[in-house]
Amino acid sequence: MPDDRDEREEAVRGLARGRRPARVLRAADPRAWTDLDEDVREAVERGDLALRPAQDRFAAVAPERPARWRGLLGPGGPSLTSRPGEAELALALCDPDGRIREAALGHAGSRPGVLPLVAIRATDWARPVRELALDVLRTALPTAQPGTLAVTAPVILRIARRQRGDEVSALLTEHLRDCPRATLTSLLLNPDRATRRLALRLAVARGLLDAERLARLAAADTDVAVQDIAADAALAAMTAETADQVLALLLAGRTGRVRAAGVTALRRAGRHAEGEPFLYDRSAMVRACARWVLRQDGTDPLPLYRARCADPAGTPGRAPLGLAECGEAGVDTAVLWELTAHADPLVRASAVAGLRAFGVPAREGDRTRLLPLLADPAPGVVRETARGLKETACLLPPDELVRLIGPDRPPHVRARALGLLGAQGGSVYTETVRRLVEDADPVLSPPVRRAHGLPQPTPAGHRRRLWRV
Repeated sequence: MPDDRDEREEAVRGLARGRRPARVLRAADPRAWTDLDEDVREAVERGDLALRPAQDRFAAVAPERPARWRGLLGPGGPSLTSRPGEAELALALCDPDGRIREAALGHAGSRPGVLPLVAIRATDWARPVRELALDVLRTALPTAQPGTLAVTAPVILRIARRQRGDEVSALLTEHLRDCPRATLTSLLLNPDRATRRLALRLAVARGLLDAERLARLAAADTDVAVQDIAADAALAAMTAETADQVLALLLAGRTGRVRAAGVTALRRAGRHAEGEPFLYDRSAMVRACARWVLRQDGTDPLPLYRARCADPAGTPGRAPLGLAECGEAGVDTAVLWELTAHADPLVRASAVAGLRAFGVPAREGDRTRLLPLLADPAPGVVRETARGLKETACLLPPDELVRLIGPDRPPHVRARALGLLGAQGGSVYTETVRRLVEDADPVLSPPVRRAHGLPQPTPAGHRRRLWRV
């Protein structure tokens, strides 16, 4: 749920008007539920929530407390029945008075819409409330529908870090160890990464997923921990019959660590030669794994790199950087310099990165040779060049950097040159920044404004709010 004060307060108002929690919250976000718990408590303590005593279903529990909830209901607010509605129950579960929270738990067991709030009460500071909430969860979790569990599990894992969160976390884990297969595997696609991690660990431990399904999870999930767990489990479950499909999925993974797992597994499958294309992968981890796999089969990757870099027409984009990672500076620097003029900007950027790996920018003559690449039309080349020159920026000619910051230069050139000039500091940088304070270039605005301690401009319609609970 957003931190925006108006939206959070509107959620409390919505509950007070009788709207169900799922209608006023982003229920899939566990933070929305913990925020609601805090917001209702603060609203009651401020007196913003009040009901006439006749309307207050829980008034008899704490008769000395002032009437509550009237402020947000308005004159036409609904009256409470003997069985509280879901919205009224949610408000009572968040009440600052422990007696009211405890009384509300007595009605919550058969109301799946408030189960996330019951979970929060399982970490309550008041022992009677906490113990009753745990009892309600023990009864409710085994019968909870997958949709209810998908909302409640992330809340439990979020509050598990609290002082009294161990018991409710253990309760969830115990339930998932024995729950139906479909219930557990449905959590593998949960938006909450902590929930996906727990579900995957338990599914692997229970042997519910085959190697192909695990490989698909590793290749598709965005969470690093899920990728590692799924990839390791997929390779452990891989057989000769499933190797082709599993390896194909891992080698096509979006992240380097998944592809690296697939490349490493090529050795186990006896398919070392298939690692050669990954010598030129965009991930350094994958390139290193590919070199290892080839060496295990007696193939030295260095001649392969040199051959590809010697043929400008067929040089893969990351081949120059791979060459620098395993080559010799005295032998291979010359070809990298040649590739800084290659037609492919990716090859040029890779060549500059390779020169940096060889320590080339630290030498005076080479710095002068690299400086023109700051004006390259490709942002990637300029970025790598600036990285290489940053450590020795104080030795660069300030006038040349000022020229590169001129209004006739592309934004990526101006921004990188300004960064190098800033690393130098001094009067030239100060004067340049002063002239650029009102610069309309959006790429330059943030560093220029930071240099002067000015606030960043905020786009219309995105006014920043500083309110916190």
